Order: sequence, then structure tokens, then C-alpha cells
Amino acid sequence: MTHLDYTIVIPTTGRENLQTLLAGIEAAGEPRPARIIVADDRPGGADLELPQCTPEVEVIRTGGRGPAAARNAGWRRAATEWIAFLDDDVLVSSEWPRKLAEDLLPLGPDTAASQARLVVPLPPDRRPTDDERGTAGLETARWITADMAYRRTVLAEVGGFDERFPRAYREDSDLGLNVAKAGYLIAKGERVTTHPPKRSGPLASLRAQRGNADDALMRRKHGVLWRQQTAAGHGRLDRHALATASAVGAAALFAAGRRKAAAAAVGVWAGLTAEFAARRIAPGPLTPGEVSRMLVTSVLIPPAACYHRLRGELRHRLSRRPQAVLFDRDDTLIFDVPYLDDPEGVRPVPGAKELVHSVRSAGIRVGVVSNQSGVAKGLITPERLAAVNARVEEALGPFDTWQVCVHDDGDGCTCRKPAPGMVRQAAEALGVDVRRCVVIGDTGADVDAALAAGARGILIPTARTRPEEVVRARRRATVARDLAEAVHLAVAGTR
Repeated sequence: MTHLDYTIVIPTTGRENLQTLLAGIEAAGEPRPARIIVADDRPGGADLELPQCTPEVEVIRTGGRGPAAARNAGWRRAATEWIAFLDDDVLVSSEWPRKLAEDLLPLGPDTAASQARLVVPLPPDRRPTDDERGTAGLETARWITADMAYRRTVLAEVGGFDERFPRAYREDSDLGLNVAKAGYLIAKGERVTTHPPKRSGPLASLRAQRGNADDALMRRKHGVLWRQQTAAGHGRLDRHALATASAVGAAALFAAGRRKAAAAAVGVWAGLTAEFAARRIAPGPLTPGEVSRMLVTSVLIPPAACYHRLRGELRHRLSRRPQAVLFDRDDTLIFDVPYLDDPEGVRPVPGAKELVHSVRSAGIRVGVVSNQSGVAKGLITPERLAAVNARVEEALGPFDTWQVCVHDDGDGCTCRKPAPGMVRQAAEALGVDVRRCVVIGDTGADVDAALAAGARGILIPTARTRPEEVVRARRRATVARDLAEAVHLAVAGTR
């Protein structure tokens, strides 16, 4: 078997099964991963107690920012071709590494990922509970990262997981859809991974309604067809909304003295609630505790679902977060060297790599808009310019679009900043509204190009920035102290 170059990344909240999972990986044998990275996403606490593994487990702290952020931190520390994501509550077989290799090695460059076949063992002597049936749904779910391997280059290309998804919900579907939209295939592997049924508290299904806010983000990002594209099913939000509206309407009508109309509204609410409860009770174990739990939560879930969906819609509709951040290159991302034609001369400004990563992690596209008149002057060849830009990507990660003007001042082009051409071309290439773009640069030309295109401009003054450019930017745009503040202001949508 050909060598498989892969890293295992496990986000964890410290669940007991983590030790069992690591022991299973250790006992499974070859091919060994190059690294095992455990992303400890607990807000604090003592160090994790982990078994001995080969290679030794590397633990990184991610501070409780959610599984999307934890996985991003893990894969970005890796350097292998493949990243195998495992959840900390799964179990792997003794054949898992070999089966992983058999799944991944035959894949062509057009296939970005391989999903395992999940098995959820249900109790053989009784009907499954609501929690157990929910876990069993993972067996047929699409793009689940409980056991999912991605090419690292593709993760870098699409920006990894969107860290606006704070829960273990929809973040994997969002990534899979982004990968598919980028033109890649996602394969179904033959390896089998066990996912034990969850055993949650009595109100777990009620707490799960917070995921409706994440559904709002999916709709905002991918449009009304996102459920069909991710095979997520139709959902019940329309019925939940009708039940909630009926309950509210009944209360209002009763207060207004319209008792017959209020009774009709109560009948609609009762019918919808009874149908919902019956649908949840029928496949279960029919024990008094389970039936009681289903009855209570069937009353509470519809208004909770509507509340969280409305909260998510308002949050994402009112957000001024941009769809794209476009960076000037010289003296913004890298130190300026006049007419730079040597890739070895590329030196990123402090923190640039991490800051650009943070923009990608927020689900925002990134691009470069750069004047390079050295080509027109004959001081740089197009080939050397391309080599320098490739070195910038090597140092800072991939950009979703590069817009470079090679004309000189007197050429009369419409792309050279302060003209708006490159900003508009970048927005068109990214498929975003130019008004939802932010341009970050160090000269007045960067700000003027942004404003002329209808975008927002942020100026980072340097020693070469003229005082009048700073004054004009304070009046018409935004001025930041450094790249870190500029990125913060751009992503937050604040001035």
C-alpha cells in the first residue's frame, strides 16, 4: 500500500470517550498519522489526561469558541495532504487506518473529501428514544465531520469552517456545500465508524432549537435551496410558526372578548401540537417518562424554534459584515519593496497571515487589488510578478481573487487605483455585491477606488501616506492604526 500522508484532528470538550478513541487509534496500527492534534475547546480547566500514542498527541487550546474554530485551529497546524477529522465521541475499528488509506489513495485531484459510513448501534431490546433516533439520523446525513477526511489544500482554498456556526450543527454542511460550489467532489468511503447514541437531558430537544439560528445563516449564505443542496430535509418550521401564531392569536382574541374565534385558534394550536407529539411518541419506547418528555417538549418546541429562527434572521440581516475584504498588497500585506520582482523579497507584515486567516474563518471572501506599474515600465516581467504573487499566497494562504493592474499612470485604463475597475472586477469574480466589499490599503488611491466602486474603504497610514490622504479618509472613510485594527473594523462592520 502506498504511504498515506495524513493528520488526525479531534475537537473535544473533554468527553470521557476521548481516551477510548485515542486508545483505539493507537491499537489500530498502520498507516500511522503524521500527527494527532487534539483541539481542546473547553473555556478553561486542567490539562487533559490522554493515553500514550504514536505519534505523541499534540494538544492545542481553542478557548471554547466552538467546533468550527477548533477544527480550523487543528488543520492549520498540520502540513499533510489529508486531514482526517474525528469527533471525540466516536469509536474506530482496528481496520480504520487501513480502510482510510483505501478510501483516500485512489481519489483523483477533483475529489476533495471522503466521508465515512457511520453506524449508530440502537438498543436491540426496545424502541429507541427521541435522543437515540436523533443520533441514528447521522447514518444517512450528508458531509458529517464525525469522520470526514479533507484535502488540506481545499480547506485552505475555501477558508475552512465558518466560525460563525458556534455549535456542532450545520458547520459541516456549510463546509461541504462550499467545497461542492468550488467544483470538487465529495466521496462516500467504505470505512465504518461507530457513533454511540447520545444520552442527553430531558430538555435536550428544546435546547437543540438554538440551531434554527444557524439555519438562518445557511439561508443567508446559500439561498432558499440550501436544504435541497445539503439533503437536510424540509423541516417543520412552517408548522411550528402556524402553531405559535395560533397560540398567540388565541390569547389576543380571548383578551379582545372574541371567544369563538379564540376557541378556533386554540383548536388549530391543539391539533398541530397533538400531531407533533404523536409523531414523536409513536416510534419511541412508550415509557411514562419518555411520553411525558415528548408531551412537554412538543408544547415548548414550536415557539422556541420560531424565536431562535427570528433571532438568527435579524442578526444576519441586520449585520453589516462584508461579503468580501480586498487587500492592497504592498505596505498592507507585505513590506513594500519598489518594483519587487524577487519572490525571496516577500516579507509579510506582522500578523498578516493570522489576520487574513481570521477573515476567511468568518466566512468572508478575501482578495487582492494591486497596482503594479513596474510591468508597464519594463521593470518587472509578468512572469516575475506572478512568481512574487505566488510567494505571497504561499506565505499568507490562498486568496479568492487577484486583481492586478499592470498599466502606468498615463495609460488611461479604468483599472488602476484610484479608478474603481479592480474593485468592481473583484466583486464580480467573487459573485458578491460590491457594496458589501471592504478595501484595505495604505494610500488615498485605495480609499478612492473603494468609494468610486461603491465599496467601503479603510486606510492604514504608513510613512508614505500623505497627510491630506489621511484627512480625506477620516472624513469619507475609516482610518485604522494597523492591519489588525483594520481587519477588526472590516469584519465587525463598524466604523
